[in-house]
Amino acid sequence: MDEQQKGNMDEERSFDNIDVHGIFIGAGCNRVVNTVAWGPSGLVAFGAYNAVAIFQPQAARILTTLPGHKDIVNCVEWLPRNKDIYKCDYGSLEEQFLLSGSADGVIMIWAYLPSHNKWRRVLQVPKSHEKGVTCIAGAMLNNLDGLFASSSSDGTVYVWEVGFPSQSGGDCNLSMLQTIHVGTRTMVSLALAELPGNAADWILAMGGLDNKVHLYVSERKGKFVPACELKGHQDWIRSLDFSIPAIAEGRMEIFVTSSSQDKTIRIWKISFHSSLSDFTEEAQSIHNISLKTYIEGPIFKLGTSVWKVSLESLLVGHEDWVYSVSWQPPLKSCIDNNNACWIQPQSILSASMDRTMMIWRPERKTGIWINDVTVGELSHSALGFYGGLWSPKGDAILAHGYGGSFHLWKNVGLSVEDWQPQLVPSGHSAAVLDLGWAKSRQFILSASHDQTTRIFASWERHKDDKLEISWHEIARPQVHGHDINCMAIIKGEGNHRYVSGADEKVGRVFEASLSFLRTLQHTAWGHLGKQDVNNEDIQILGANMSALGLSQKPIYVQGSTTRASVASSQNFSDGMETIPEAVPVVLTEPPLEENLSWNTLWPESHKLYGHGNELFAMCCNHEGKIVATACKAQSSNVAEIWLWQVSSWKAIGRLHSHALTVTQMEFSHDDHFLLSVSRDRHFSVFRLEKNGIDEVKHELVARHDAHKRIIWSCSWNARHHVFATGSRDRMVKIWKIKETKSESSVTELLILPQFSSSVTAVSWSPRSNFKDDLVAVGMESGLIDIWRVSLQVMTPGGEHFQPCQRFDSVTASRIIGLDIYLCHVATVHRLVWRETSESESSMLVNSSPTVMQLASCGADHTVRIFNVVIA
Repeated sequence: MDEQQKGNMDEERSFDNIDVHGIFIGAGCNRVVNTVAWGPSGLVAFGAYNAVAIFQPQAARILTTLPGHKDIVNCVEWLPRNKDIYKCDYGSLEEQFLLSGSADGVIMIWAYLPSHNKWRRVLQVPKSHEKGVTCIAGAMLNNLDGLFASSSSDGTVYVWEVGFPSQSGGDCNLSMLQTIHVGTRTMVSLALAELPGNAADWILAMGGLDNKVHLYVSERKGKFVPACELKGHQDWIRSLDFSIPAIAEGRMEIFVTSSSQDKTIRIWKISFHSSLSDFTEEAQSIHNISLKTYIEGPIFKLGTSVWKVSLESLLVGHEDWVYSVSWQPPLKSCIDNNNACWIQPQSILSASMDRTMMIWRPERKTGIWINDVTVGELSHSALGFYGGLWSPKGDAILAHGYGGSFHLWKNVGLSVEDWQPQLVPSGHSAAVLDLGWAKSRQFILSASHDQTTRIFASWERHKDDKLEISWHEIARPQVHGHDINCMAIIKGEGNHRYVSGADEKVGRVFEASLSFLRTLQHTAWGHLGKQDVNNEDIQILGANMSALGLSQKPIYVQGSTTRASVASSQNFSDGMETIPEAVPVVLTEPPLEENLSWNTLWPESHKLYGHGNELFAMCCNHEGKIVATACKAQSSNVAEIWLWQVSSWKAIGRLHSHALTVTQMEFSHDDHFLLSVSRDRHFSVFRLEKNGIDEVKHELVARHDAHKRIIWSCSWNARHHVFATGSRDRMVKIWKIKETKSESSVTELLILPQFSSSVTAVSWSPRSNFKDDLVAVGMESGLIDIWRVSLQVMTPGGEHFQPCQRFDSVTASRIIGLDIYLCHVATVHRLVWRETSESESSMLVNSSPTVMQLASCGADHTVRIFNVVIA
């Protein structure tokens, strides 16, 4: 034991105060069309599984998630909207409001207080749809009153009036105005606007599965009645958007644009035609269809006014379904008598599954609408855009893709437009099942059912003469063809490596590429573990993914492209095995999506064959010499645990004990024991001893029927042969291995009070200079608790690791429950602590308390990192 460890033992302290701060959330967007909205506050709201996530584009950071929904969030809408600025004074509003709708028909209203950066849930709309909400469209009447409509796959459209509080913290007044039944032809897009003039007349556009745009009109908060149908599209209507009303040169008009799966966009003009007294009886009836109606467009009446609808333009340019279309937010043109004048820019943004976004504008001379700007994601791995949005000022555009990714472009040009890609937050788009810290603590690796593994690391950025640490995704080592269930980081000396297990019977071993190692040196903690890896020994620059296979082939430093191509042509003669070559690069700043998805792959070095079913759990010992793997099982023969030697990747042992799937395994910190827990409600402890170079002697020490339900998680104490188990029975139990010269046994030390939900993750804190230990507990509800566990040793030993101590007392107390806005909104799958040094603690907080970091992942698609500050 070195002097520093002795000093730490001499200076053991107690916990005086603990505070937890969320420093990172990684999440992808739901694969739904209307699930993203960019509000006047500059914040972007989007659906992330059952939560509404909020991210700040300027910082490329997800700030928080809003819990409350019980199903997938399908749509969100800000009130006021960006385009409501022409009739709302944003500066007079203390709070801004967000509406969200989910797949179970529920709509919620949230309030955001910008001055304090605080969120609160205001209410749940009392009448829910019977099926999923497909779209929410709203508009403000004035500073405090608004309308919104919601469509659902149950064949209804609800229209609501909402009154917002004049002061922060107040309640909303909500009243239902109308239910519109649309039948079996579900409406999937809505748009709401005020007609030009001072009559407070409203128009509602609906589009859906019948390929028509349906216009409904309402007079002075009355009921909406059908006005007309706009025909022309040949496939489903996917998006609708109104411009702001225009009154100029005696004309009153408003435009509505529609996009469709027929790959086209149509712009319709709704203009004041005449007063009712000037109109003929024939034209007053929308059921009276004549040739003139077809040529000039439909005509409808509202009160004493007659309005005419005509097709302004047909925009053709996209090569696939056009999922969204939107007008640029209004711009201030002048100030007349202390009143701002707002104009509608003639710019329309469209997003398509052809992987492009286009900005359409009318040509100056001819007035013909043309595609003026095109941006897109040209990576072969991108599968198209599900939506596009304008920033509040119209100087940036944001798209969200099929894989849950965001893509942001900003106009950085002065005299000429220059749209450049910008950094955005990223994350998994499906449940995250496993994660772990790198052996050198430089980064965290996660594995998900979105068929990827991802690496997140911290970067240093100077802002306002201050050093800030921000977390970003820096690599995507594995892009697979199966859902990835588990992974284990190989510890010990040598290059960074990990093993992953997916919904296949094969374990795959990956090794860090040279480009990644060089990128890692540019991160905030790039100096950590630098001595463990000699970059000169690494000859693999990156990896290519084969189009038809699941393996990632290496790209070598010398003649990389040639070698990869030759290898492919020798093994596969059909010429379709490879897709465009990856271009591994050294990153000096966090990468964009197109680099992440293709150019940051790690090469696959080995495959582990042996299991009969899909892999489900794995772990590596602390020495980095043994990997244990287990698969899904319905019988004891299949539920065996395989041991693999890291150097040769040979199977060196098969452990039998469980009858059903092993859910988690972990080696004790001295690597003498392997602990496993299972669906069969038992835990097993195996003693492992080296028996030669290629052999390991193993012995089953204990097998206990420990819980009444499935045991989901286990974790070892860092200083003793003490471990914790967490189960669906909502219990966490702490156990101790009692060793004698002749035998070993397991005894129960303590049972924590029953939790509010099933316990799905348990993690014991790393070694520290504190007398007590921390245990983090994650639950099926998404909540995370941190407990203090005190193991009072009867006769303190001189060694840092004291496996066989007797305890005077074992006590536990709950220190803190994480705030619901920091926690997951679904099952917590894994919790992992990271030990930080004193120098790292000073970087993480302004003062100098002890800081430990806790990482978590869950079924809500998120990876989260917390600073646990111990003062």
